[in-house]
Amino acid sequence: MFSRSQASKANNDVDISNNKMSTICENVEQNGNNNNYNVNEDDVVTSNVAPTTNRRNSRLSIRGFGSILGKKRDERKFSLYQLTNESLPRLDNYRASKRNIKRPSIGEMHGEPGREQRLPIPDPLSETGTTTGHSVKLGWIMGVMIPCLLNIWGVMLFLRLSWVIGESGILQTLAIIAISAVVCVVTTLSLSAICTNGEVKSGGVYFIISRSLGPEFGASVGVVFAFANAVAASMNTIGFCESLNDLLKQNDLKIIDNGINDIRIVGVCAILLLTFICCVGMEWETKAQNFLLATIIIAIFNFLIGAAIGPLGNEEYISKGFVGFSWDVFKENFGSDYRFSEGVQQNSFSVFAIYFPSVTGIQAGANICGDLKDPGAAIPKGTFWALLISMSSYVIFTFFAGSAAVRDASGNVADLVNGSIISSSLPCKLNNVCNFIQKKCIFIYIYINSNYIIQTCEFGLANSYSVMQLMSLWEPLIYAGCFAATLSTALTNLLSVPRLVQALGIDQIYPGLIFFSKPYGKHGEPYRGYVLTFIISAGFLLIGQLNVIAPLISTFYLASYALINFCTFHAAFVKPLGWRPTFKYYNLWLSLFGFLLCIVIMFLIDWMASLITLVIIFALYLVVMYRKPEANWGSTTQAQQYKATLTSVYRLQNVSDHVKNYNPQVLVLSGDPKIRPPLIDFGYLLTKQNSLMFVGNILPKSIGYKNSQKIIKEGQKYLDERKIKAFYTLIDGFNMDDGVKIMAKCTGLGKMSPNIVLIGYKNNWFNCRKEEVETYFNILYNSFSQRLGVVILRLNNGLDFSGVKLECTTPTTPMQDFQIVRTFGFNNPVSVASVTASELLHVDSNLNLASLDTPNIGIAESEPNLVDLNEFNENRNDNSNDSVNTLRSNMLTVFTRKQPKSTIDVFWLYDDGGLTMLLPHIISMRSNWKQCDLRIFALSHGKDEKAEEKSMANLLIKFRIQYSELIMLKGLSDRPKLETINKHKSLIQNFCQQATNEFSITEHELRSLEEKTWRQLRIHELIVEYSFKASLVVMSLPMPRREAISTPLYMSWLEMLTTDIKCPIVLARGNQTPVLTFYS
Repeated sequence: MFSRSQASKANNDVDISNNKMSTICENVEQNGNNNNYNVNEDDVVTSNVAPTTNRRNSRLSIRGFGSILGKKRDERKFSLYQLTNESLPRLDNYRASKRNIKRPSIGEMHGEPGREQRLPIPDPLSETGTTTGHSVKLGWIMGVMIPCLLNIWGVMLFLRLSWVIGESGILQTLAIIAISAVVCVVTTLSLSAICTNGEVKSGGVYFIISRSLGPEFGASVGVVFAFANAVAASMNTIGFCESLNDLLKQNDLKIIDNGINDIRIVGVCAILLLTFICCVGMEWETKAQNFLLATIIIAIFNFLIGAAIGPLGNEEYISKGFVGFSWDVFKENFGSDYRFSEGVQQNSFSVFAIYFPSVTGIQAGANICGDLKDPGAAIPKGTFWALLISMSSYVIFTFFAGSAAVRDASGNVADLVNGSIISSSLPCKLNNVCNFIQKKCIFIYIYINSNYIIQTCEFGLANSYSVMQLMSLWEPLIYAGCFAATLSTALTNLLSVPRLVQALGIDQIYPGLIFFSKPYGKHGEPYRGYVLTFIISAGFLLIGQLNVIAPLISTFYLASYALINFCTFHAAFVKPLGWRPTFKYYNLWLSLFGFLLCIVIMFLIDWMASLITLVIIFALYLVVMYRKPEANWGSTTQAQQYKATLTSVYRLQNVSDHVKNYNPQVLVLSGDPKIRPPLIDFGYLLTKQNSLMFVGNILPKSIGYKNSQKIIKEGQKYLDERKIKAFYTLIDGFNMDDGVKIMAKCTGLGKMSPNIVLIGYKNNWFNCRKEEVETYFNILYNSFSQRLGVVILRLNNGLDFSGVKLECTTPTTPMQDFQIVRTFGFNNPVSVASVTASELLHVDSNLNLASLDTPNIGIAESEPNLVDLNEFNENRNDNSNDSVNTLRSNMLTVFTRKQPKSTIDVFWLYDDGGLTMLLPHIISMRSNWKQCDLRIFALSHGKDEKAEEKSMANLLIKFRIQYSELIMLKGLSDRPKLETINKHKSLIQNFCQQATNEFSITEHELRSLEEKTWRQLRIHELIVEYSFKASLVVMSLPMPRREAISTPLYMSWLEMLTTDIKCPIVLARGNQTPVLTFYS
């Protein structure tokens, strides 16, 4: 029941006190759990209440509302959602899924016309569905702590920890355990912070890093991490095979050689069996884990009890190194004694590299986070408990083994002195020393089976991997625990890899992994991923040597842990508003310390393997950067990019402008970018890799927010497809004149604003409406008024390529349909309604805001047919021929194709600050225009032409402008040719006949400006004379003065200056401030 305050604030004001409400169409779910009230447009509320201006009566009467609530049960009850369009805050409104967004849009709330349709798109990863993942959800004990313990209590506990103690001694072994614990604890803190910053889905470490640092880092580390887990499965299987071989050897049994070949045969069979268990499903896996964990715990206690009891006088056990707790043994084993073992001279870092894989199980819970009930709470709790238990067990094991077993023992009862071992007098130890120093010395031989054999120490902490079996209360339990530990860790690794590969394939980061991500069955099992994992694990298992594989795994895991710590540091340092982890026991500097510690340890272990690992990660990173997957996960790199850009803009705002740092920032008035591609190409030719470009479009009719956003999105998409770095902007609801003013003033941010307006030449100025010509002239005039430079581009056959379909890299979709609306000589698109499921991002994209306002309304009824270039040319003009088609085709790509050996002619007629000279210099530096030399044409006063030419050449040298030829134009004051004068007269004839019209040329104006007009005509003749073979002509633009010249006469000047020339012509003029300097 609603409170009175809620009832009084209902948005749809309905006077219920009069009880004149006739009908209310209800569509309320009766399920009490569904409290998400939303109003569809079909839910119509009609009322017979007469409108009133009384504010008190317009509100919802509390008494009336109470009377409704007090009615009989059989009468209709009214919920809040029937009285308002507002939606109450509910979880479903904030889900990042493909289901309908039930919150009403701002358009519906604002009362915009038109009905917005919502597409019923199913959610493939809904919480209640079983399309992917497992139906069994686990808690923190079964889902996190037990898998972590099974990973940590692996092959190293039973087969290598005693060897580590023998090499490093008790003190350094504790240091190795402590350093490993620090790495794991810091990484767990970082991992917990990330896992509690929102929902965590399947994908493990890949999901965590990719959603934090972005797909580039996440995908590369995910692949490396999956590879490390697959290799770790083979390493633990090798440990199982070694233990099995030792057991078979004790009973005089073997398969082939009781060595590496037996390891390969048994290992492949074991991995195949474990892969089959993983394929069976979560139920079998959980049962197997419980049994294996119980076996490991029993084996650990079996060892501790046996070590505490001691050998009980058994001379065979004593001769093999198990002497029981002794202070002398503790002191002897307290220090390190690194030796030549496994073909390598061991040291603290090499031993650390072999030990570290024993603590790499902290990510086990995160690897199956999609199968957890509450990953955010389960992962921190379960991982810390697993670390506490496992590290405590390692420390206890170190003290027990280091205090009760010696480093070297021969296994020969005859070497005992009074029932005890004296290490200094062991013959095998002396032989070991001789072998180690590789010098001539006296070896001690033993006589066995009629042969003399050099005696060596085969037992003890430093020589045997079976010390734990020797010290246990009952030896078979240790073998059972070793089998359980190795197989359980291999099982967990084999389980996590396919799911990680499946997550990578679903996100379509690497195309090669999509094949292996296909789900099967009701639980979506990645059976192909299991096959891939089996192949990788079986391949590394064929190496057969555990100490060779362990350092490689260590570098892979350390790289992954380093990235996890860096993710947390980066997120906490950038502090985006979305970074709100519920786990508070982390510190950004501690995470940075963990990142640096992992990197340092990596290189101390094996700098070559570490370097190769980082190179692989970087190569995978570059692949993702090159492919640019359509993934928007709100990563912290995006937040950092925003903050860094904002900071740079603020700093730039306080930097004073300097001519040496001038960059042309161009506003291209192109309208729809698809209609005038040469204009945009020319603008990009000026700004590429140097400065900023805006592409502007003005629509005289207001088309609404969603349609304008749709046009902007499509325009930007077109620019991106053509790899043009520019910003597409749109202004609607203003005429062309006002729209350009607004766009020139408001486009950009601070110093990142346009300083040049680029516009196409208006070819049809002499036969279009006068308002269009006046608007065109005003654009030029107002641009100079705002202290902007102006550049006009003219092509021989015009810039309108509206009927040409350019080739794009992406297929045409319904999103690319347009209706062309012509206004003031500009073609502007209005998009057609369409939305497809493919446009929506993956369910894990976490609300890509750009897709929420995708319009569903169209304001156009049809679209133009896009045709090929040849077909367009044929339909455009019945009299066109092949030469015209070829010329138009060349004009379309004139600024994007490589130019042959030619010239760029620059007519620097007036000093505008140097913009007319700078633009062709920029063009000449582009790769497609490098073969075109600059030819400079300048005016001479006629007094001392040689001195003026020398002065001009000196100026260009000081500006460091490379040019091939400098020509001083002569005869500019001469009378133009008669045919040129007659051509100009015929051009302005229609405007001179209407002397009373404002849009006309008077006789007085013609006479007063006759000299200037003849100068323009004379320049035209000189351009035609000198530049008929040029690839591009750039000349100074005459100044448009509204009070001094009429629009038709000024346009006639531009027409004469740019006519009769086949190549593109550019009219440019700066704002009279310098853009060139000769100062250093």
